[in-house]
Amino acid sequence: MSKDRPDTGVSKTGSAKPVASRAEIDAFLARVREMAPVTLAGQRGRLVFALDATMSRQPTWDSACQLQAQMFEEAARIGGLDVQLVYFRGLGECRASDWVAQPERLGALMERIDCRGGHTQLGRVLKHVRKETSRRKVQALVYVGDAMEEPIDDLCAVAGELGLSGTPAFMFQEGSDPIAENAFREIARLSRGAYGRFAPGAAQELAELLRAAAAYAAGGMKALSDLSARQSGGAQKLLRQMS
Repeated sequence: MSKDRPDTGVSKTGSAKPVASRAEIDAFLARVREMAPVTLAGQRGRLVFALDATMSRQPTWDSACQLQAQMFEEAARIGGLDVQLVYFRGLGECRASDWVAQPERLGALMERIDCRGGHTQLGRVLKHVRKETSRRKVQALVYVGDAMEEPIDDLCAVAGELGLSGTPAFMFQEGSDPIAENAFREIARLSRGAYGRFAPGAAQELAELLRAAAAYAAGGMKALSDLSARQSGGAQKLLRQMS
């Protein structure tokens, strides 16, 4: 990807942090609920579309290349969406594209990337989104992956910061790995986002989840509610978690 730029937020593993008590978590979430995401008049929503591009993800990567256009289609109903592609693969490679507004451009970028063996780098993704939204508001992070191999407390700390900044993480899991599910659910909860799971190769399930996340990024909870009213299973699933 010629326009890719490396994400410099390299995470380092360290000693585990103490887990917050239930009362502390509930108090934190209460503060987050008071911070509604806002898209200013005349501005398009911004969404970071992050993908695990390690070798196990190749079949779904191919599907995502085709399905990402549906995110733009849904967002176009509301007012449009700018998307940045972030992916990781191999030995420490984690890259971010420019912000794009056309589905064909994002699809072309994705088609030039092949999956390679390696470990997850979700921490780098979260830190990158934190940095982007500090520059200019990012309405949502969409992450698609099937595994998690990093210290969960480190990830949750950054997820909490995203929640306070009003950038929810929509964590979509392929398959049923229990370690990944636990991490994805916590990241979604602390960022005030939502978690969804789809079966390997289930393109329609993933498509509905992507459309729902795009609706939220482009138009907030009202747009997500409107999509749910049109009988979108993905929107209904996310709305139940965020309301």
